Amino acid sequence: MSRLNSSIAGSWYPADAAELREMLDRYRAEIEPEERREEASPDILILPHAGYIYSARTAMYGISQLRRNAFRRVVILAPSHRSAFADRLIAPEVTALGTPLGDIPVDTEAIDRVGSVFPVSRNNLVHAAEHATQIEYPLLQYALGEFRVVPFVVGDFSSEGELDRAGAALRQILEEGTLLVISSDFTHYGQRFGFAPFGRGRAAARQVREVDLQAFDAIREGDCAKFETLLDRTCATICGRNPIRLMLHCIPKGTRFELLHYSTSIEETGDDSDFVCYLCGAGYAAWPAKTQTAQTLAAQKTATASKGAVAPAGAEMNEEYFSEEERRTLLGMARRSIEHALRTGRVLPEDAFQAEATEKMRKKMGCFVTLNRRSDGSLRGCIGEIEPYRPLYRAVTARAIDAAFRDPRFRPMSMAEWGDVKIEISALTPAHPVSSWREIEIGRHGMTLSKNGRMAVFLPQVAPEQGWDLETTLSHLALKAGLRADDWREGASFTVFEAIVFHEA
Repeated sequence: MSRLNSSIAGSWYPADAAELREMLDRYRAEIEPEERREEASPDILILPHAGYIYSARTAMYGISQLRRNAFRRVVILAPSHRSAFADRLIAPEVTALGTPLGDIPVDTEAIDRVGSVFPVSRNNLVHAAEHATQIEYPLLQYALGEFRVVPFVVGDFSSEGELDRAGAALRQILEEGTLLVISSDFTHYGQRFGFAPFGRGRAAARQVREVDLQAFDAIREGDCAKFETLLDRTCATICGRNPIRLMLHCIPKGTRFELLHYSTSIEETGDDSDFVCYLCGAGYAAWPAKTQTAQTLAAQKTATASKGAVAPAGAEMNEEYFSEEERRTLLGMARRSIEHALRTGRVLPEDAFQAEATEKMRKKMGCFVTLNRRSDGSLRGCIGEIEPYRPLYRAVTARAIDAAFRDPRFRPMSMAEWGDVKIEISALTPAHPVSSWREIEIGRHGMTLSKNGRMAVFLPQVAPEQGWDLETTLSHLALKAGLRADDWREGASFTVFEAIVFHEA
């Protein structure tokens, strides 16, 4: 077992287990009269992440709501204080995280599931330097006992589409028995934080509180746009802005939030010219009992078909699903998107082709866009998304841009190459897990392989084009994931999907 030990034990909280438990026992005793507000544990907690002498009392209002062993998994979304990145989540590489209270196993399978839909990098250095994740671990151990953790450091998002995509990825693991923790301090006030519009003194602290509570009201309403508008208008320095945005894009409608406690560092330091605000909130989301199985998906497809809907699913997918005109239109959207970016250096708006999209093209579907060189048939770029979370025409245009300019295996495309490019689109059914690799059918199934924090995907056409049988395909897939060629035989998990594939003449 690989382990990453706490880098803040002994500074942000005691390094001695007995001393740490005594501190948390004392904070809990201080709020004992109000500690239990709900019969059931919340599914979501917003917790501060400052040193325990400043924030643990506030955090305890939420921690005390948790019932021991109530959750088998905890997903943590934390801001990045020391690393700048966008459109990806960062998880640790290790299989366990160490604190003075013991080791917490990392749920690597859940991380793989998220990574199959949205980019996930693994980096121990980022997590070793990030207090916003580490500060929550002992609190959760104190409250829950044993659980597995899925810690993500969250950067910025370049577009609403990327935020939607990340939310769809997280929804795969937000199920019964999972606690979602958002690590965020609220407003940082004072000259050293670059935010002091209200002067100084207790009157300023009251105005800051008003801004923070308005932000929480937007969270309570589940209104991400309102939350973002407030922060943009006030310039409030809420460091967990991105984790909160992501949370609001992945929780179910109707999630109820309750403000449990609000405090500031003034109470410890007495300094009302520079201070940090701490908020603890609880959310009650009622996650689904389990993620969808292949049988559940099949049942949904049957129900959809009986209502006369036209969304493709499983065996219903066939070469006739899209008309010839619809295929030409989708390919044209991809080509025009890339050409516009080459000529102007700018990306078209995501709804640039909305007027041209037919009903089938507006259905939510995953897709891959593949670029090949006409001159020799070699690959020039391929990027896609497996999870169906946005209309197909939007997915096609976004992934065409990614394949041309963001495939890490190739340099960004130049206008000199453009005439040699042939575009191929693969429209996908939803992926679902299989219990064994033997259930994968060459020529029918696309597939993902996940193991030890690594993941790779092949489209259905890859194996037939290469002339591979199933075992050869899986060996190449394992190598693509950075594993050994035979690592797929034991301990790997697989999902499968199907595709309608069409390309330019």
